[in-house]
Amino acid sequence: MKIQYASYQDTIDFLQQAMSEHPHLIRLQSIGQTWEERPIMLVTLSLDVTYADDKPALLYTGSIHAREWIGNELAIKFIEYVIDNYRFNPKLQTALTRNTLYMVPCLNPDGFEYSRNHFSFWRKNRRNNGDGTFGVDLNRNFDAKFMRNQNTHMNTYGGPHAFSEPETCAIRDFVESHDNIRIALDYHSQGNVFFPAHKFNHEVEIEGTDLNVLCANMNNEIRKVTGRQYGIHRGKPPAQLIQGSGREYYYRKGIIATVVEVGTRNIPDYMKNMSQSVAENIPAVVHALSEAINYSPLAPSRVSDFTIGKVTHDTVELQWQYDQRDDIYFEVYRSEHNKSPCTEENLVAITKSQTFIDTQLNSGHFYFYNIRAVDKVTKIKSPFRPELRLKTTLATHQCGRTLFPAREQVGYLSQNFSTKNKEHFGYNSMFIGVDKNRGVSLGVVAYDLSTIPIGSTIETAQFFLYPMNRVATKIEKYGEWSISILDSTLIDDIYDFNKIAEATPLHTLGQTIESDKMTQGIWLKWAFNGVERTLLNKLLGDKTVLLRLQGPDSLPLGNDSQVMQFDIGYGPFGSGLHYRPNLELIYQLPEQTVALAVSSCNTIYQDKVVNDKLASGFDTQGNIVYGQLAFEHLQQLDPLRTVFTQACLTLYSRNSLSSAKDVRFTVELVELKDVDFKHVKQRQKIEYIGYEVSNEQLKERSAHNFIFDSYSLQELARLHKAQTPYYFIIRATAESQARNALVNWADCYAEQAATLNINYIERRNEPLPAPTNLQTQVENGVVKLMWDNPDSGDLVGCFVVRNRFHPPRSPFDGVKLYGGPDMYTLDNFGNADLSKYYGVFSYDHAPNYSEPVVIYYPGKDGK
Repeated sequence: MKIQYASYQDTIDFLQQAMSEHPHLIRLQSIGQTWEERPIMLVTLSLDVTYADDKPALLYTGSIHAREWIGNELAIKFIEYVIDNYRFNPKLQTALTRNTLYMVPCLNPDGFEYSRNHFSFWRKNRRNNGDGTFGVDLNRNFDAKFMRNQNTHMNTYGGPHAFSEPETCAIRDFVESHDNIRIALDYHSQGNVFFPAHKFNHEVEIEGTDLNVLCANMNNEIRKVTGRQYGIHRGKPPAQLIQGSGREYYYRKGIIATVVEVGTRNIPDYMKNMSQSVAENIPAVVHALSEAINYSPLAPSRVSDFTIGKVTHDTVELQWQYDQRDDIYFEVYRSEHNKSPCTEENLVAITKSQTFIDTQLNSGHFYFYNIRAVDKVTKIKSPFRPELRLKTTLATHQCGRTLFPAREQVGYLSQNFSTKNKEHFGYNSMFIGVDKNRGVSLGVVAYDLSTIPIGSTIETAQFFLYPMNRVATKIEKYGEWSISILDSTLIDDIYDFNKIAEATPLHTLGQTIESDKMTQGIWLKWAFNGVERTLLNKLLGDKTVLLRLQGPDSLPLGNDSQVMQFDIGYGPFGSGLHYRPNLELIYQLPEQTVALAVSSCNTIYQDKVVNDKLASGFDTQGNIVYGQLAFEHLQQLDPLRTVFTQACLTLYSRNSLSSAKDVRFTVELVELKDVDFKHVKQRQKIEYIGYEVSNEQLKERSAHNFIFDSYSLQELARLHKAQTPYYFIIRATAESQARNALVNWADCYAEQAATLNINYIERRNEPLPAPTNLQTQVENGVVKLMWDNPDSGDLVGCFVVRNRFHPPRSPFDGVKLYGGPDMYTLDNFGNADLSKYYGVFSYDHAPNYSEPVVIYYPGKDGK
C-alpha cells in the first residue's frame, strides 16, 4: 500500500544480505512457520555472534499486530545502524560485546502482508476460524491470564486456547530454550507510551522500579533526538488489563518486559512521522541492550532494606543494607518527579558507605530516590531497589495544604453534549481537547480555599494532573494544553459550557504542555510563578480557585481527534484518592508583631556594674566595658503554638567616638548566670546578632537594627520555650588597643530605649504523639486497618500509607490509603494475598506528622 515501507520479503532479503556481509555480527534463523507457510525470522546480533547465546540478551519483537508497521521498520533501520556504527561507536561496541540482541522484526508475517496489500488496518493473523472469519489477536494468545472469547469477529479475539497459533508457539519455544534473555521489548503503535509488564494485581512489585527506570532512561534517549516524551503507564489492576499478552508471559518468566507504543498513527506519513519515530527509538534500543547484563547472573545482587533514616525540611538521610564487599560501591539517584530517568544528570552520590545524607533540599517538596550496587572492576550494575518516595517536612514558619476537588467540582464540559455535561463531573475522567463527536471539551476543577486564613502568604503552589490515556491525541506535534484561572464570582453555573468557554481568564499559567510532551502515566505539574501566587493570595478572600483546562480547539483536514484523557480519581475508571487533580500549597500564616521593652540594662566595668545605664567600649585604661541588656520572655505566647518568623534588636546610640581607631560594636545573644564582669567574660555565647556597627555608622545615624539570622532566631525560640529571659551583650572590638572609647546607648528608661521586635505566627511547632493499637483484619477479601487516635485537641486526622518492601518512615513513603479523622480504613485497591507494611501517622493543622505506628501484614505469601 505504501511503497516507502519494506515488505516482509524485503525484510528477509535485507537480513540475508546483512548476514552474508557480516557473519561475525549477524546470524539469521527461522523459528517457525505461519498458517500461510511464511517463515518467522529471528536475527541475532552480537560481537562475536558465535558466542551470542552465552551472553545476557535483549529480545525485540515487532509487528505482532499486522497494522503496526513500526516494529518491522525499526528493526531494519536498527540493524543498518549497527552495521554502520559498531566499528567506532564505543557505546554500541560495549553493548554488543557484553550482550546479545535477538530481533523478530515481524511476529505476524501473514497479517502484515494482508495489511500491506489489502486492508491497511487489519490487526490479527490470518487463521481460518472456520465460521467465515479470519484471524486471532496474537497479543491475546499467550498463556498469561489467557481469556476465552467466542466472538471471532472481534479484533481482540484471543483464539480457541492459549498458544493455539504457530506464531506465539514459535516465540514461546525460542524463549523457553534461551534462559539468557533478560529484557524484552515488544514494539507496537500507537500512543507514544511505554506499557511495562504487570502481575495482575494492584501492588508494587520488586521489579517495578527496574521497569520504570528502563522506560525512563529509554525515554531520555528519545528526548535527546526529537524532544518528544513518551508516557510510562502500567494500566490499572485488577481491572482493564490486557490478558494473554506476550509482555506478561515474558515478565512471568523473570524477564524485564515492556511494550513500546510508538507514534500517533499505525501507518503514518513515512518521511514526516515514521522516520522520526525510527530515529528516536534507535538510541533507546541501544540503551536497553546495554542494560541486559545488569539483570543477568553476572550482576551484583540488589541492595536490601533501602529506607529513610531521617527527614527534615532541607535534609534527608538514606540507609540501606549490603554484604560487605570491597569490590562494590553504590550509585544513588535523586529526582523530583515520578518515573524519572537515572542518569549522570541526577546521580547525587557514588559511595561505599551504606548511608547517604542529601542536603540543601527544598522544604515541603517531593523527592524520589533510587539506588543500585556497582561492581567497581566490571562496572556491571545491580537491579534497582524499589524507589523511595518522600516529602521533606515544612520549615517551622510554613503550613501546607494538599487540596483535592469535591466530586461535583471536577469534570469536563463538551460543546456538543450540553444536556449531559453535569453528568461528566465526578465520574470517569476528563477529556480535554477537540474531536468530531464531542466538539471542543474543557476541563473544570474547583478548589475550596476556606481552610487557608485570609492574609496568609502563599510561598509555593503546584497543580498536579494525571494523564491516563493519550491514544485519542492522534496528531503529532499539534496543539498544547494549558490552565487558566477564572473568576468564580462571575460564573453561577460551572456546568454550562458556554459560560466556562467564554469566561475571560484572570490569568493563564505561563507553562503550556505541547502534544509531544503530553505523557501518559506520568504526573504533569504546573508550578505557579510569583505573579500567579500573588493572584492566589487575592483569591483567598473568594475562598475558591476555579481552573479551566483547555487544549486545541480545531482539527486539521482529515483528522478526527486531538483529545487527552485525565484521571479524576472518581467513578468506575478512576484510580482513587491519590490520582485526583491536586493543588499543593505551601504558605505562611498571617504574621503578628510584638515589641518588647528592655527589662534591665547595665554597663559592666572590670570593677563595677552601673545599673540602668547602657554603654560599651573601652575605659581610660583600655579595659573592655560591656553593655548588657535583658528582655523578659513572652509569657502570653504559648511556646508550643508559636513560631518566630523574624526578630530585630534595635539600639539607639547617643554619641560616636572621636578616636580615629577602627572600633566596632557587636551584639551577642548569651546565657548568663549573674550580671558581673567575671560571669559576663565567661558567658556562654549563643550567636552574634546581625553585623557589627562601625564608628562611621554611629556618626551617620543613631538607630541601629540587629537582624536575627536563622540560627539565632531558632535559639530565641528555644529560650522562649525554656521561659528564660533573653540576654544580650554589646561588645567592642578594636584593631589595636583603644582607650577612652566609650559609646553610650539609650538606657532602659529613655524615650528611645532598646526594643526587641519579634514577628511570629500561631502554629503548632511539634508533632503529635503517634497513633496506637494498630491492627489489621480481612473483611470480604479486603484488608481493614484499625487504630486509636492520640488524645489531643490539635489532632486533624491520621494518614495511612502502604509499602510492600519496608516499614514506611515518611507518610509519603508508599501508597496513600487514607487521610482523615476516622480510626479505620480499608485497603480497597490492595491485594490481601500479598505481604506488606502499613504505617499510620497522626497530623495537625500545619501539618506536622508524628512518628509512625507500623504493622506488618503477612498476607498469604508469608514473605
